[in-house]
Order: sequence, then C-alpha cells, then structure tokens
Amino acid sequence: MYKILKTDGRAKRAEFTTVHGTVQTPVFMNVGTVAAIKGAVATTDLQEIGTQIELSNTYHLHVRPGDKLIKELGGLHKFMNWNKPILTDSGGFQVFSL
Repeated sequence: MYKILKTDGRAKRAEFTTVHGTVQTPVFMNVGTVAAIKGAVATTDLQEIGTQIELSNTYHLHVRPGDKLIKELGGLHKFMNWNKPILTDSGGFQVFSL
C-alpha cells in the first residue's frame, strides 16, 4: 500500500507498506549489490542507524552466489539476515553492458 502523507508543491512525503515492513519516503537506500553492504557493515549496524530498506541487484545475485543457493538457504531475506523490505533491480544494465 502506498499512502501520501504530505505534499508541498511537487514534493511528497509518503509511506509504502510491504509484508516486511513500512518504508517512509523519501528514503536513503543502502546498496548491497550482492546482498551485503561493503565495508563489513553488519545487520545490527544497519538496524541501529534506522535503515528501512536495502537495495540488491538481481543480476549480480544470479551470477554469484546463484539462485539455487539463495533458495536453498530460505530466500533472499534469510540469505541477507534482513527482516525488513528489500528492493531488487533487474540487473538489465549489466545484462547489456558486461
């Protein structure tokens, strides 16, 4: 569900709800291209700083570690040890540029 909370001109403050939680927008998304944030940032660190959502890249996850392993480990949330929303991009850029 997407709900606009406030507008000011063309700017919006909103929230969207998924089965893994609600995200307030605008939002900063940490990028975990291959399901991990660079620099040895732990899930507990992300929770402490109030991270609402993580971004991963489907193409890179498909290449390594692979769909099969992620599925065997219980899905992307369990693989990442992350119980909040995850946004994945399609990896379309990489498909055509690598």
